[in-house]
Amino acid sequence: MAKIGDVFEFRESVSILKSTGEKAGTLRELRDKIATIGEDSIYHHTYQYFRKGHTREYTNDLAHWAGESLEERALSERLSNIDPYTYADIDSLRKAILSVIDDHLEKFPEPREAMQKDEFHFTKTVTLVFPAGTRARNLAEFLMAIKYVDSGCIYYHFYEARKRLGATVDDFTAWLEGALDKKALADRIRAIDPFMHSIEGIREHIATLVEEELKQEMEFAGIAR
Repeated sequence: MAKIGDVFEFRESVSILKSTGEKAGTLRELRDKIATIGEDSIYHHTYQYFRKGHTREYTNDLAHWAGESLEERALSERLSNIDPYTYADIDSLRKAILSVIDDHLEKFPEPREAMQKDEFHFTKTVTLVFPAGTRARNLAEFLMAIKYVDSGCIYYHFYEARKRLGATVDDFTAWLEGALDKKALADRIRAIDPFMHSIEGIREHIATLVEEELKQEMEFAGIAR
C-alpha cells in the first residue's frame, strides 16, 4: 500500500496464469462452475480484467464471454454493471454474479451454446509483487515516475489497491493526501472512473492532473515573489 511518509515507493505486480482445468460451453455450465470454482479464479476473471488490455465495453471476463461468445447482450450488460470493489469478499461477489445469471436463465431458459473451441476456460493467477526500483519524494518526481513506470505499477497502485484499501481508495491518492497534503489533487484523481479507461488511460489522466497541479504551484510561487 502507499507509504504515508516522505517517500512513495512504486511496486510492480506480475501475474502468472494457471489453468484450473475447468471450462464451460453453455451459460448453465458457466453458472455451475462459478458456484464451485476457487476464489482465486473468481478474482482473476473480475478484479484482474483490466490488466489484460481488453475492450472497455465489458468490465470482467464473464461479461465479455457472454457478450461475444454467447451473444447474450442483455446478460453481458448486467454482468458488466457488477462492481467487484463494492463487495466485502469474493464469496459475496460470487453470489452477486450467480444472482444475475439465475435471473437471466429464469427469463431465457434456453440460451445459445458457445461454438466449439470458444468455451469459457477458468483460469487463476499467482501474483508476485516487488519493488520497482522507483521512488518519489515530491510531486515533480511523482509525475516523472507516473509517466515511465511499467503498466503493472499503475495497475497495482490504482486498481489492486482498491481491493486492499477500499472501493474508492488507491495508493496514489493515499500518499498524495497523507504525505504531500494534496487533498484537492487526490480527490480529482479519485474521481477518475476505473471502469471507463485502460491502464494507459489512467496513467495519462493522473499525469495530466499532476502536471496541472505543478503548473499552479509554479504560478503561485511566481506571484509570491
